[in-house]
Amino acid sequence: MSKTDSNKVDKIKLEDDFMCFVCGKHNSSGLGLTFQLDGNTMKTEFTPKKVHQGFANITHGGIIATVLDEVMLNLLYRKNIYALTAELGVRFRKSSKVGEKLFFSSTIDEKKGKIIKTSAQAKNSNGQMIASAQAKCIVVA
Repeated sequence: MSKTDSNKVDKIKLEDDFMCFVCGKHNSSGLGLTFQLDGNTMKTEFTPKKVHQGFANITHGGIIATVLDEVMLNLLYRKNIYALTAELGVRFRKSSKVGEKLFFSSTIDEKKGKIIKTSAQAKNSNGQMIASAQAKCIVVA
């Protein structure tokens, strides 16, 4: 495959069948989160349960990373930008306890052709940063 061919993005139809693990209304095993668009910022809240832990009473980092990814992609989707995550970087700053409500938000930082850079953060009820993330998303439709 030539370099030119490897840079092409196949058109993918992104459809919502309400089974998303994070926000799917029909996914009984999912997180069931709802999202609110506030201007150019997407927001959601999540209170981890015992089933979301890694070590005893500490929220699994993968769950936090999943919600960070979703809050960024959900923002693009609600802005009618159909994209998928190409790169995701997460920095954990503080552990989060099971039962501690977390507040997530995301913004679009840069658009360059089919690449969109986004960022997100998770804070606890005291406003302390739990984790932050940056993503490069690629427009597919």
